[in-house]
Amino acid sequence: MSETTYDVIVVGAGQVGATLALKLAPLLAARGLRLALVEASDAEPAVYRGEQFDPRVVALTPASRRIYEQLGLWRHIEAERACPYRDMLVWDGEASGRIGFHADELNCDQLGHIVENSVLVRHLRQALTYQSTVEWFRPAAVATLKQGDDGAVSVGLDTGHTLVAPLVIAADGAHSRVRELAGFNIREWPYEQRAIVTTVRTERPHGQTARQRFMRTGPLAFLPLRCHWGEADAGEHPWDEHYSSIVWSADSALADELLALDDTAFCDRLGRDFEYTLGAVTGTDRRHGIPLYQRHARDYIRPGIALVGDAAHSIHPLAGQGVNLGMKDVQALYQEIERALTRGLPLSELSILRRYQRQRLGDNLGMMATMEGFKRLFGSRSPVWIALRNTGLRRVDDLPLIKNTLAQKAMGV
Repeated sequence: MSETTYDVIVVGAGQVGATLALKLAPLLAARGLRLALVEASDAEPAVYRGEQFDPRVVALTPASRRIYEQLGLWRHIEAERACPYRDMLVWDGEASGRIGFHADELNCDQLGHIVENSVLVRHLRQALTYQSTVEWFRPAAVATLKQGDDGAVSVGLDTGHTLVAPLVIAADGAHSRVRELAGFNIREWPYEQRAIVTTVRTERPHGQTARQRFMRTGPLAFLPLRCHWGEADAGEHPWDEHYSSIVWSADSALADELLALDDTAFCDRLGRDFEYTLGAVTGTDRRHGIPLYQRHARDYIRPGIALVGDAAHSIHPLAGQGVNLGMKDVQALYQEIERALTRGLPLSELSILRRYQRQRLGDNLGMMATMEGFKRLFGSRSPVWIALRNTGLRRVDDLPLIKNTLAQKAMGV
């Protein structure tokens, strides 16, 4: 097949790639430019209704939510299913240290929202179908990647199509094919843990509170979900708040044990290990075990190529910041592309990508180092470290200025 030329190619139409493509579409259309969006899977996100939930959820910060507000999608996402959380409680399962964050103390309506991944991706892809400047290639996987003498990048697909553009953006996840073919170096190591994710029902409602208990075998988080009661019983309180998405980052041996339990035994073990904070765990959906790794590309850019989201960095899920780092990547790269187009610079101009990398590399490395430090600190069995971390939690909890500054940084405000 012959080559087709575009101005930007985005590889990967998951949350990060689809968000970036949707932000870029009107910017490019106003200048008569075109975008190709390549997605390996032809499957649409599943639709979950009633008491069924997507096991993959994201904890959106206010900064990430604003992106969807600007795109005109948030009201639709929120109306379908998004659970706000006003409070966050974190405590040490080995001792008595704890810290709480509260929306009222920060003069805001909520600290964030828990949203199912399928809800976000479905609304993004529906919106992209109305963008005439975006041409989809799906299902299609990247097979080859070549840099031309003129600086343009040629992307060969397994469908036989060849796409050429001055800028290719890799949003194709932690196992990025673009990253591999372009020869980016990465640092990677396993955490020797698996994240067990599922949806559970609890005896007591969560009260729009995100909770996390740190244990020496790994952190256990309950993230609040909600679904509609039956219409006849809706009244003034239409939401059922007895559901939570759990992320249990357990050492590999414990993860094997937990995955082997039947549902009743798992619910009993989960309730006990979460100290019956929400009463008994009365039901569980299917459990999924996901091996945990830390990955980070040494550089995010090559001439004509940029990495965003998990293609550039993957971190431990203990703080739920992975997708929000990806949203920061999206915002930074969009701003650099907008700046270049406003100034009449070609999108092959390497200074565009260098500015993007300067903005994001340090911030992402800082967050990764912080998460690694938390994992090591709370995984320690040393009585000295247990005493120190508990004293630290209590003292920070008693210092509103420091505590609220930490919360605002995490929220992106």
